[in-house]
Amino acid sequence: MPERSAATRSLGRFAPWLALAMLIVLADQLSKLAVLAAFSPGESRPLTSFFNLVLVFNKGAAFSFLASAPGWQTPLLAGIAILAVVIVTWMLWRHPGRTLLNLGLALILAGAIGNLIDRLAYGHVVDFLDFHAYGWHWPAFNVADSAISVGAVILIIESFLPQGRA
Repeated sequence: MPERSAATRSLGRFAPWLALAMLIVLADQLSKLAVLAAFSPGESRPLTSFFNLVLVFNKGAAFSFLASAPGWQTPLLAGIAILAVVIVTWMLWRHPGRTLLNLGLALILAGAIGNLIDRLAYGHVVDFLDFHAYGWHWPAFNVADSAISVGAVILIIESFLPQGRA
């Protein structure tokens, strides 16, 4: 049996991370479609004493940064997301054997793609997860935002580990 090329080996280690990212994108998009079908904009449904489902549209970036800008932010943020997708995909390809690094990157890739789909399809991001306590509300977010946040934490943890361990 002929030996596989380095590119073929890299693809074999790269594909599972892309598959994970696509599964998360699918979960993100299906959850957004379900909320869009069941809620009116601004509608909120309490599920627990600290958690609501709510339909809000975010034209800005994280924590609604730039949300009140007159519209120029949508193509800018979409362009940044496209650049992030390219860079993260390249990083996944370059480091196929680093499990923890690739897990973080795959989560960030999924989140970037999920929110990019929203920006291109709707001109804003669909958010619906609303945590609150004692009258304080965390800004509403979605599955893609969660993936980005968890992925970033994983990358921070991975950066403190010796190079060959993760």
